Amino acid sequence: MDPKGKIALVTGSSQRVGRHIALSLAQRGCHVIVHYRRSRREASETARRAKALGVKTLCVHADLTRGSSVKSMFDEIRHTFKRLDILVNNAAVFFKTPFTRLTETDWDEMLDSNLKGPFLCALEAGKMMKRQGGGKIVNIADWCGVKPYADYLPYCVSKAGVIALTKALAVELAPKIQVNCVAPGPVMMPVGFSKREARKVKGLTLVKRIGTPQDVAQAVLFFIEGTDFATGSTLFVEGGELLTSAGDPYV
Repeated sequence: MDPKGKIALVTGSSQRVGRHIALSLAQRGCHVIVHYRRSRREASETARRAKALGVKTLCVHADLTRGSSVKSMFDEIRHTFKRLDILVNNAAVFFKTPFTRLTETDWDEMLDSNLKGPFLCALEAGKMMKRQGGGKIVNIADWCGVKPYADYLPYCVSKAGVIALTKALAVELAPKIQVNCVAPGPVMMPVGFSKREARKVKGLTLVKRIGTPQDVAQAVLFFIEGTDFATGSTLFVEGGELLTSAGDPYV
């Protein structure tokens, strides 16, 4: 797919990796819908930067864990653009949940945000794309979806679910809609990480560096513009950490 002139929704694109994905699409002439839940000011900045690249933009607010909120967001998208060609399910939450302190609330928040949200968005986007005759969905998972680490149990389960969701959606939406997944490793360190902790994570990769948001954006672009033959696939962008890590990289 040539992204130029297409309409893309990137969830959680107010900052961090989501912002880089949205701007990378805008650089290729793609009109960008910037989704946010709480970071309105940051979302406006992402939209401003995208608009400066010569494309149309729209900021949309939604709580992706609620079906009614997701439907309202897609109603706004339909009203503004009439169509949707690309969905990037990027929005997620990430926080430590040691097993001895793990609660049902932790589980619900992680699974609702990281798995239910992408499902609800794909459900609405898939219906739009089927009506218009095609589209692309790219989900953002995590390498821990295939190799869990300690103290993040619900997060790891949620990202394993995203990988499974990708495969199931690929079957449901074939042949005109391709659904793929990017599974990053250490790209941006969590807030509060010390230099010592960052060095440890860096040392666990084969390439001996921390990834960049652009590394993830490039992988997303591969599935959008690089191939129309891949569907149900997961591309790991983790610097080879899957081949080396024996334990929890975030301790």
